[in-house]
Amino acid sequence: MRKVLKKIDSEITSTNLNYIEGNSRNNLKISKILYKEQKGFCIYTEEYLGRADARDIEHFNPNLKGTVQDSYSNWFLVKHQWNKEKSSKWDDFQPILHPTAIDFDERVVYDSGDYRVSDLNDIEAINLINLLKLDDIILADERKKYIQRKTKELLLYGETPENFFKVLIDDDIKQISYLRAIQQEFNIDIWNLLPQP
Repeated sequence: MRKVLKKIDSEITSTNLNYIEGNSRNNLKISKILYKEQKGFCIYTEEYLGRADARDIEHFNPNLKGTVQDSYSNWFLVKHQWNKEKSSKWDDFQPILHPTAIDFDERVVYDSGDYRVSDLNDIEAINLINLLKLDDIILADERKKYIQRKTKELLLYGETPENFFKVLIDDDIKQISYLRAIQQEFNIDIWNLLPQP
């Protein structure tokens, strides 16, 4: 997971959209805008959200859902499974680091396929990793295998990392996953290589 950048001029805020429980038409508008702003990727897993993937508008702090404090800064588009697993455990993992925190990437560190905290006393970052299961063994293993495959493919094709990932993106964006891992392992700005959906 990487630090999430929320747009100052988001269409959600500029058109005054509010999440309305049970109003699928309204909430679909929010979902589509979040999808576009996130370039089609789940905020938590950093896997591409394909057409067949169940996805949710995640209220990061679920206690705000349905209140006047709930807003764009609390909403992210995520894979349904990750939202479902998080939803009932929020109160057990407080205080918690917000995904938009300025120092997020310094506090939650990518380390060869795993996520860890940079400071073992950083309770907020520890709680975030545990709540979102960023250290989930299966997900971490998939991330590591993905990076290993892409490293082998890069050597095989003899391309620069930037050109290699541009080709993958242009060919089929679903071939791209684990954005922060790509960024750090291959030293490229993968986010800015991704097109707007």
